[in-house]
Parts: sequence; structure tokens; C-alpha cells
Amino acid sequence: MRRKLENSELERLDVAGFKTAEKTPIVLILDNIRSLSNIGSVFRTADAFLLKKIYLCGITATPPHREINKTALGATESVDWAYREDVLGLVRELQGEGMECLAVEQAEGAISLDRYVPGPRPLALIFGHEVKGVSQAVVSQSDAVLEIPQLGTKHSLNISVSAGIVVWDLWNKMQALK
Repeated sequence: MRRKLENSELERLDVAGFKTAEKTPIVLILDNIRSLSNIGSVFRTADAFLLKKIYLCGITATPPHREINKTALGATESVDWAYREDVLGLVRELQGEGMECLAVEQAEGAISLDRYVPGPRPLALIFGHEVKGVSQAVVSQSDAVLEIPQLGTKHSLNISVSAGIVVWDLWNKMQALK
């Protein structure tokens, strides 16, 4: 018989420990995300994998906000974040700092997530509007486009689900390369 662990047994970091811990070299860019629940869920994913930062762009709401906090469960306090209105300018800036900027989108020439192998550069993953996706200008500026393989009748996944899948996959691949 297996016993569920109590929260006190999980040996999780506190906020101060999170702030000083070595971060996974991934930042997330949320561009024009309208769902506050999606934003909060992405904060929780970023916390779970010790991601470096989240950039909130365009119409994407920022903490503190009751609806974001409801799904973030405190992750807005641990994960570093910033608001930037101009996502295209941000992508260019991060590229200038040596980051590989990857749009998560369905596009010509996209790399299937299962075939992508991260290199030595830190990554910036760009997630776009729930209906319109990542803008064409940002897709064109990106170093590459990642696509999550999908086999069913639907052509998209929820933004928070997509972020969880991509972050888990890349984190796992980065751990294997250590």
C-alpha cells in the first residue's frame, strides 16, 4: 500500500530559497494572453521547474490580481516576472543577449517538440493569444518554431497545457544533457 505524502514531507523550497536557487535557463513570454487562469497556471509551471523569469506582454494581465493568484497559488511571489508592452522588441532584446527565442506555434518549417534538442544557449519560449496564437511578426523574428505533436481532431491546446508540456519536455532534455 502506498501512502500519500503530506505537504510537510515534500521538502519544497520556500520563496527565499527559490529566489537564491540556481534557475533553469528558460524564460517564458506570454503575449496577449487574456485568461487570468492561464496566466496563474503558467506561473505555477514556472515555479515547479525553477524557471528564470516570465515576461507578460501586450494585453496579458499582471499580478497582483485575484484571478491570477487563485491559480498561481503563490507562484507570483517566487517567480521573477516583468511586464513589457512590445513583445517584438523584447524578443529582439533577448536575442541580442544570446537567448534562443522559440515560438510555440503551428507554422511552416516548425520543429516537432519531440525532435527538438536544446543547445547550450538559454531559451525564451513564446506563447501567444488563446485564439490568434503567436503573431506572424514574432514567428518571423523567432530563431525557430516548436510545434507540439497532436493526433486528435482539435488543432490546438490550452495555453497553460501547452506551456506545461513544452517546459516539462525541455527541462527533461536539459537534465539529460547535464
